[in-house]
Amino acid sequence: MNIQSGTASQQAYETLRQRFARMGHIRNALGILGWDKDTMMPTGASHSRAESIATLAVLSHELMTAPDMAALLDRADAPDDAMARANLREMRRQHAHAAAVPSDLVEAASRAASHCEMAWRTARRDSDFAALLPALQTVLSRTREIAAAKADALGLSPYDALLDQYDPGTRQADIDPVFAELSSELPDLIATALDHQKGQPAPLPLPGPFEVPAQEKLGRDTMRALGFDMARGRLDVSLHPFCGGAEDDVRITTRYERDDCLNALMGVVHETGHALYEQGLPGAWRAQPVGEARGMSLHESQSLLMEMQICRSRPFMDWMAPRLRAAFGGSATDAAWTPENLHRLVTRVRPGFIRVDADEVTYPAHILVRYEMETALIAGKMKLADLPEAFNTRIHDLLGLKVPEDRLGCLQDIHWPSGSWGYFPTYTLGAILAAQLREAAERDTPSIMPAIGNGDFAPLLDWLRPRVHARGSGASTVEIVRDATGAVPNTGPYLRHLRQRYCAEA
Repeated sequence: MNIQSGTASQQAYETLRQRFARMGHIRNALGILGWDKDTMMPTGASHSRAESIATLAVLSHELMTAPDMAALLDRADAPDDAMARANLREMRRQHAHAAAVPSDLVEAASRAASHCEMAWRTARRDSDFAALLPALQTVLSRTREIAAAKADALGLSPYDALLDQYDPGTRQADIDPVFAELSSELPDLIATALDHQKGQPAPLPLPGPFEVPAQEKLGRDTMRALGFDMARGRLDVSLHPFCGGAEDDVRITTRYERDDCLNALMGVVHETGHALYEQGLPGAWRAQPVGEARGMSLHESQSLLMEMQICRSRPFMDWMAPRLRAAFGGSATDAAWTPENLHRLVTRVRPGFIRVDADEVTYPAHILVRYEMETALIAGKMKLADLPEAFNTRIHDLLGLKVPEDRLGCLQDIHWPSGSWGYFPTYTLGAILAAQLREAAERDTPSIMPAIGNGDFAPLLDWLRPRVHARGSGASTVEIVRDATGAVPNTGPYLRHLRQRYCAEA
């Protein structure tokens, strides 16, 4: 390359860097607007908020698909730096996704999702799928249009095109054999776990009520202990716990019940896992594609590592027990507040209807059902009106439960109303990665779990930061996991973890 062409290519890269920074700032604004919509926006503002979100989504899309963008990407050459080269690669990937979809479809899909989310709140409360059906059908139609457009442009199947938005590089062909293995293993694993549980002392219920202010304080104190920077984030309440917000302003939510303090606490530590990933992303690459989280499987691995692998462990409960007892005025002589009992409570296997409340052993069944439903709906192999019956049938097949109402069935999640099709499998893929990362972390740093027993989470975070968080999107999920653990993603550590914790296998 001669000097002139090299200069031109570097100038093209710098122009792209500035444009992607602008899009990153719009994404930050959308993140805060979305957080507000889901936490404290008055219902009467739903229409105008939908219009504002749609407008910003279109502005970002128009920046991405500007007439000269393709030429800039063709001409650009990143500096001789691995992260810069990865940044240019991610720019090209994101542009390919965006350029496949016309602006009017982006706007229509955003508006449909905003309206459907609000309709879902009422339909879920009333357990009325029929009331949601028209709005959800519109969201599904727009989603299928987007999937078809991206499939044509990217050379993927429609479902793979949607999946690639959330988990770059992952394909249905990767997921199917993993989920087939879990489908085969789950029935025996659940039965064995339940049988083993019968031979253990039944956990004692914690004596409530648990006042919300005390739960909030305990949650914030726990967030700080885990490593959350309260100067760059906050905790609030929403119908469905989530992690959102913006760079350097990470917003997490939970929901409280006066008769159960553990659900809210576990919701907090789950979302804190997400937030720690966001707060640990490479600061030098803010508002650039390479500075973003790699994908949702890796993101879910961080929340599930923190909640399931760490905060449902016995060492964590050794540390948490006296704090829980003090927070709610428990008696030191009450066996309900012992670490042993608390550990039994948070590792209780109990097939249930609600995905977000499911235990580790039965949780994959909830994802298998949703994966089957959404792949069939995107492929046009199922009518949306048939979703409740099909959903309930598969829940009965896998968990032996008869869903009594749609509020406890296909209406419980916000994902489909919000347009997040292709997201669900990343939860279980994330659980698999979480087990693999934890196993490697303990192998490399044996002091991690003893430290957690003393309330010291620094050794774990010190292991995760350089190996996962700080890498951003500088490598693929497979490369990040392989470099961190010495192996490509696999189900071995996950199944070992479930059998050791729930089936007493050494």
